[in-house]
Amino acid sequence: MKPGQQLHIVNQLYPYTVQFKEDPSGNHSGTKRPREAVSAERESHREAPSMKAAKQPEKVSVSVSHAEATKNSESFGHWSQGLKTSMQDPKMQVYKDDKVVVIKDKYPKARYHWLVLPWQAIPSLKALRDEHCDLLRHMQKVADQMIEQCPHATTLRFRTGYHAIPSMSHVHLHVISQDFNSPCLKNKKHWNSFTTDYFIESQDVIQMLETNGKVAIKEGTSELLKLPLRCHMCCKELPTVPALKEHLKSHFPS
Repeated sequence: MKPGQQLHIVNQLYPYTVQFKEDPSGNHSGTKRPREAVSAERESHREAPSMKAAKQPEKVSVSVSHAEATKNSESFGHWSQGLKTSMQDPKMQVYKDDKVVVIKDKYPKARYHWLVLPWQAIPSLKALRDEHCDLLRHMQKVADQMIEQCPHATTLRFRTGYHAIPSMSHVHLHVISQDFNSPCLKNKKHWNSFTTDYFIESQDVIQMLETNGKVAIKEGTSELLKLPLRCHMCCKELPTVPALKEHLKSHFPS
């Protein structure tokens, strides 16, 4: 045996452990410990893994302030928060003043597609109240200015409005030409979100706020996205998006 090692002796009647300790004088002596001490030591060895596991969360637990959490959430947040990043990007901005900013839609659904966003944090149409009327009127005024400065304003028709149930957080007014000539328009949902009552005219939203103090979204509005594809110019039904795009060329020759 070497100093510090333990020798366990099994005895059915009087089980005990002999521990050898190093003696500075060169002599070695054995120390007997009662069964209770041995049992306690064995129990402590059994509990050690569970105690270690229980302490692991403490190692990875980090105290984060509310401000830091908010910053991290905005920096690495859900894709629906993307507008908050885009509106701060000078490369995306085409106009701004003290109340609003206009950006190019990152995935335009037509030849011209802009978004007018207020600097004020308003998550959705449901959060709008009558005190926001002046802000929405200003947003519409800026939208009109964007249309006026468009080089094809005389040959293209535009609409300005809001999606009833937007996929992106932060209120934004769509300014979109009605040619819908864009590779980003890919499916029925894209089409119906701009050509059915899912798209609420800007003036209608303002009127709802003036009259009721809030914006009411009709029940079943989400089902509008599932409607058949119909040309917004002549109401002809088309089987697929490619067929629809080919049909639109008859209304908007290049």
